[in-house]
Amino acid sequence: MTGMTADVSVRLAWPADAPAIAAIQRAHWEQTWAGVADPRELEALDTDVMTERWAHLIQAPRDARMRTLVALDRATVRGFALVHPCHDPDADQVRDVEVGEFVVAAEHRGEGHGSRLLQACVDTARADGFARAVWWVSPTDDALRAWLREAGWEPDGAHREFAGTSGPVKQVRLHTAVA
Repeated sequence: MTGMTADVSVRLAWPADAPAIAAIQRAHWEQTWAGVADPRELEALDTDVMTERWAHLIQAPRDARMRTLVALDRATVRGFALVHPCHDPDADQVRDVEVGEFVVAAEHRGEGHGSRLLQACVDTARADGFARAVWWVSPTDDALRAWLREAGWEPDGAHREFAGTSGPVKQVRLHTAVA
């Protein structure tokens, strides 16, 4: 039948998905960075600018191995992920891929979109010839770290800090084999 789609799926993003991706990302940032970032910075986020940036990134990525994936419920975007060659100083840019963004809309978590999206990230990385995937996460996000550990991700000992308006923002790096 023409026009039929699976109820839930993951696919490469299209430029037309950019408004939904930007809206999900903005809501996620507002929730995640509340109390850490300057509230004026969050209020100043321009969804139109974010949409333009996502559309451009999807249509003309800086690297041919940079992929934006979307988790769908019918034709509605429920989450997205961005995978790209890892640019960490200790990374092998030919063999290491990074999950740079990974967000499922808060109201649609627990519906399997994250698991499908994660598997699609790994499958995409493998198809692009990467051997290892890395992901920077907050050391205080116990739920995310537990979920990733159940999926085979482990800490590799790397950590980093960013300056935040309420103090330093710390992250630890997890990794998994994809080859």
